[in-house]
Amino acid sequence: MHRTPRFIQNRVADDSTDLASAKAALLRTPASAAPKFFYDRLGSVLFEAITELPEYYPTRTEAAIFAAHGAAMARAVGVGASLIDLGAGNCAKATRLFPLLEPKQYVAVDISAGFLHDALRRVQREYPALDVVGLGLDFSQSLELPPGLVEHRPVFFYPGSSIGNFTPIEALTFLQRVREHATGGGLLIGVDLVKPAPVLEAAYDDALGVTAAFNLNLLRHLNLLLGADFEPRQWRHVGLYNETLSRVEMHLEARAALTVHWPGGERAFAAGERIHTENSCKYTIDGFAALLQQAGFAKPRHWTDERGWFAVFWAGAD
Repeated sequence: MHRTPRFIQNRVADDSTDLASAKAALLRTPASAAPKFFYDRLGSVLFEAITELPEYYPTRTEAAIFAAHGAAMARAVGVGASLIDLGAGNCAKATRLFPLLEPKQYVAVDISAGFLHDALRRVQREYPALDVVGLGLDFSQSLELPPGLVEHRPVFFYPGSSIGNFTPIEALTFLQRVREHATGGGLLIGVDLVKPAPVLEAAYDDALGVTAAFNLNLLRHLNLLLGADFEPRQWRHVGLYNETLSRVEMHLEARAALTVHWPGGERAFAAGERIHTENSCKYTIDGFAALLQQAGFAKPRHWTDERGWFAVFWAGAD
């Protein structure tokens, strides 16, 4: 039987609450911008390019873990579930698991609905009999899945260590939300581990400047959303490791004193003043396992690469 993917848009791009919170964050000291604003269509493409860079180890290291331990993961996770892919992007990570997990339904969730449309058409062509659903949703704020959407045992998939974008307190809240929807299934999640600062900083400040372009594109996206007049050439990308908080931070730093305007507001920035755009928290094995159990999951299993740079956890939800 040949199907066509279904699409559900739960997130409205010009949501007034979203825009109000973006303006408020720019007016704080220090200023900040939520990482979700990276992911317009261009931002999604730039992130896919980042994953191909030699400095950016997480994607290929995680892929190597799946290749080496996929059969063991499949035995732990089980087959025939509804695979709910959080932050699906181009869907490539999930589809590589299809031969092992044999899902009966694939639910791809992403904030960038336009990018998701293109990806799911490819998925449906490759798996014409699979029930494929795209859900446009800002799951960093809410994980309200439409009633009746998930038709089989729920297995959530959150690869790439995107959980690191949350502070540990935010991560706990997010994991608790996932746990509420995962009963009878569980969560398969990729987590970046603590490692030397030079390795981490190179991964977030590559020699080609792709990560810088990704970060600066956030300003272009904010211009479109807010009607602001950021000029990306007036800013530079900063990526650094904060050892105290065990996280990589990304910032945009004003090259000179400037003022940014938008309808109804403005913000002056001094030379060297920064907008904090992203955190990427790094964990120990024991620390993240404890966080999963605190969120209500069963004692997790994990698999790592030979260097111990990255881990994939399976946490069941009875």
